This record gives sequence, structure tokens and C-alpha cells, in this order.
Amino acid sequence: MNTNGACIVQRDLTILLEKNHPGFEDARAQLALFAELVKSPAHYHTYRITPLSLWNAAAAGRSAEEVIQGLRRLSRWEIPGGITEDIVKWMSRYGSLKLYGYDKEPDRLCLECVTGDPGVLESLTREKGLAGFHMNLIDPLRALVPSLWRGALKQELARLGYPVLDEAGYHQGQALSIQLKPVTAGGKRFDLRPYQAEGVEAFAGDQDSGGSGVLVLPCGAGKTVIGLAAMAHFQCETLILTSNVTSVRQWITEIADKTTLSPDAVGEYTGERKHVRPVTVSTYQILTHRGKKEEGFKHMSLFNERDWGLIIYDEVHLLPAPVFRATADIQATRRLGLTATLVREDGCERDVFSLIGPKRYEVPWRALEERGFIAQVECEEVRVSMPDGLKERYIQAEGREKYRIAAENPRKTEIVKRLLDRHAGRQILIIGQYLDQLREIARSLDVPLITGSMPQEERGKWFSQFRKGEIPVLAVSKVANFAVDLPDASVAIQISGSFGSRQEEAQRLGRILRPKQDGSGAFFYSLVSEETREQEFAMRRQLFLIEQGYEYVVSFEREEGA
Repeated sequence: MNTNGACIVQRDLTILLEKNHPGFEDARAQLALFAELVKSPAHYHTYRITPLSLWNAAAAGRSAEEVIQGLRRLSRWEIPGGITEDIVKWMSRYGSLKLYGYDKEPDRLCLECVTGDPGVLESLTREKGLAGFHMNLIDPLRALVPSLWRGALKQELARLGYPVLDEAGYHQGQALSIQLKPVTAGGKRFDLRPYQAEGVEAFAGDQDSGGSGVLVLPCGAGKTVIGLAAMAHFQCETLILTSNVTSVRQWITEIADKTTLSPDAVGEYTGERKHVRPVTVSTYQILTHRGKKEEGFKHMSLFNERDWGLIIYDEVHLLPAPVFRATADIQATRRLGLTATLVREDGCERDVFSLIGPKRYEVPWRALEERGFIAQVECEEVRVSMPDGLKERYIQAEGREKYRIAAENPRKTEIVKRLLDRHAGRQILIIGQYLDQLREIARSLDVPLITGSMPQEERGKWFSQFRKGEIPVLAVSKVANFAVDLPDASVAIQISGSFGSRQEEAQRLGRILRPKQDGSGAFFYSLVSEETREQEFAMRRQLFLIEQGYEYVVSFEREEGA
């Protein structure tokens, strides 16, 4: 027991971390290894230990004893009875079931209970959710299952609390010679940063367990480069899936700039072009497109168009359900997930774990900031009062309409103008959720606006002009939340967002994380209507970034310079 500990550990597996404790920073870093932040009020941050957070800790090589000792060191009082047993139980579940090839029957896999408990598989065979998998017990510790159920079985077992260690291996796919260039096509020296090399090594792993998993790094940390390095490591044809056409073309540009692949070896598969090549880059949207609801997903066949040896899921936290289902069918293909945050607002993190793979590597955002690999960012929440008439409308409204009224508070326009004056000379993004609000601000400030309805070619033109510094301010809808490379953007002003979306907040801050040529920092402003539901949602939106070590200074529009 440490009576000076920064944490109070509770029996329901929640942990209260005292904000003003001198050991706060160290405790926050330790808790991030095996717990999730769920609330961050003024005096105590609330974390929760979950089976998934413990499985990811186990997948990263941490033992139950290490987690328990860490908790004891951080806890102010004795850990409540039962918690250590829960931690041991959940962490021991990771790897307690192993899946591997069965030599006698190539079309079957063997599921083995490696703990030696003969009751585990027998009880699982009685589970209703596993009835369709035709599990055939060949002895108390081993069962045979058809190979084609490899993904779906892992998904269901994870839901039942038994994450499987998949050692059934991967096929090589069609060979493809690809090397990273020591000097880019643009004439710059090119080397992997140390953490990028570590990420590839963690993903590649050993022959049995390597080749599936997720790497978590901040926006601007070079996740695309890690993907290219993985391609060079495995030397095979690769399918790359990402969030939008802009990102598709950025991947293709990076491949041309940093690898030895010829242009005719790389294809774009989007709504505009459908070229399937040894390396093909596509979007989640085209894969899930269908003319009518009752029709199938005709582009999902892309998964089988070539003998892919590697599939890269960029922005893996955005995976739509149909792609999860397709991924369940291709478990023999190596799978790399790249993301800035594993947070999913739909709660499907466990499906990412079971179908793409566990978290193999993560670098804290602040750690890369301290080393100069991403920009230092100051975060500020600006609380804006509402005009009396609008306040009356807000009080009478219900549900989502209440939030929208607060989000579209017209007084935000004046705050945006002040912030533009404060940061004159910088590259500034104004980001919002509601198109009417964005159009009004763009008209009022005479700045270009990019929305989802704008043709891709026109979007590219505006983004290019912004990158070149020809236009200093750009208003963007949620199309710019993901995978848009704007290296010199150093100020982001968020005027509205998707309710309490933690992933969106992280992605939007990520637009300004690229290191600046002059070494200067960046600024992230979130404009929130005071004493409204928008203020409540803002607290939830900020959770992931607070967990990463960012602090939001709160200011008010009536204060000088706010």
C-alpha cells in the first residue's frame, strides 16, 4: 500500500486518478498501458480496466503480475479484494486458446486449450453462438474446426471472453519485388525513424504470430511510411484500403516517392478509376457501395482479384461492418491496421482485435512531440454565450435539435474572426459538422469551403493551393477529418462536431500535427456554446486526447483575446 499514491482503485475495476497529485503524469502513462480513460472532470480522471484493455496489454507482452504490481504502486490504499483475481483471469484468457494448422486434414484447423483445463472446450461447444462452427472434439483439450470459419470463430470466441492466439500461419501471396529508396524521388534523404522501424518489427513478429495486428501512432507520425516498410518486408502484392479518394492518391504519391515500384505496378480502385495492379489502393466506400439495399456489394470481390500477401487497413477504426465480414473470410492473408486511435464510437474495438489483430505497437503522442517528430500543440476550449432569442429556442428544443442549435451558435463567427486576426500569417483550417454553418462562415470570411459534394478534382486544387501557401485559410467539412496531408497547417478552429466523437477530435487535431519548417508549435481551438449539451459532449470528445497528455485551457468569449 502506498498512502501517497495518485490513484484510488475501486472494486468495479474503475480507477480514480487525482489530477493535482505530483505523481499524476507518471500514473497516467502507466494506466494507459492497461486501462481506458472514461471521464475527466476537474479533480479526478476516471479510468476503467476492461477485458480488451488487458488483452492488448497481454498481447504487448505484459504479464498479469506486472499489471497488479503497477496498480499496487499507484494505489493510495489496498486494492479491493477480487480485482487481482479478475486481472489474472482476463489476462490468462489471452493465449489460453491456440489455433493452428492440422496436418492430417488441410481444410481443418485445430483449436487447443493450452492451459490444460479439459472443461473449457467442452463448455464452449455448448455455447449457442458457436453451434454453427461444427467444432469436433478429438480429445478433451483439442477440437477441429473447418478452416473457412477461422475469422468468424475468433470473432465469436472473443465475444465470449476467449481471445484466440492465431498461429495457423499465412500464405505468402504473389511475390513482388519492392525496396525503399535511400533518397526520395523529390531528392530528400529517406530513412525510417526509429519508432517506424520498431512498429514494422512488432507487426512482422515471428513466423507463427507475426503478420496481423494494429499499430497506433499519431497523425503526422508517418503511418503511411510504416505501411510501405511492411510491404518491403514481406515482398508481396498488397491491397491498401483507406478512407477516401484523397487518401488513395496520397498513398500512390508516397509509393512513387519512396519505393522502387514502377507506376504501372500501382493501381487506383475508386469510383473514378478501377485499375487492379500488384499494389492496389482503394476506399472502404467503394467496397461497401451497392445500387440498392437488397443488392450485394459487387466491389467486395476486390479482396479476391489477386493473390494478395498483405492487406493494409488505413484508418482501421473506420472499418465498416461489411468489410469486417469480408475480413473474417481472409484470415490466411496478413493484415496490418494503421490508426491514430483504436477508439470506435460503435464499440466494435473487440472485432478489430479478433479480425485484424491485437495492438502490436503504440507510441504516446506526447513522446513523439518531445522528440520533435510531431508539432507541439496548445489546445483551448472557447466557451461562447448564446443570444437570448437563440437561448429560448434551445430551451424549447429536444434531442439532436438541441445540440444542433447550440453547435450553430452565430456568435462563433465573431470568435473565428478574432482567432484569424490573432494567428494572421499562419495556415488555418476552420472545421465543422453542419454545412449551413460552414457556408455562412465561409461567405462571411470570404474563404474557400470544401465539402463532400465537391468534385475530387476541385478538392485537390484547393488542398494544393493551401499546401503551397497561396490561400491562408480553408473551411472544411468532415471530409478533412481523415487522411488529408496538409503539412503546414498550424491552426485548427473547430466550430462544430459529431456529438461526443473522441476519434473525430483526435483526427481533427491530427490535421495540424506535422512538424513545422520553422519549428513553431500549433494551436487547436474548439468553440463550444456555454452551458449547453454541446459543452457536455465536448468533455467526452476530448477524452482520448486528454488520455494522451493534452490539456484544454478553457476561456470565455468575453475575456480579452478570447
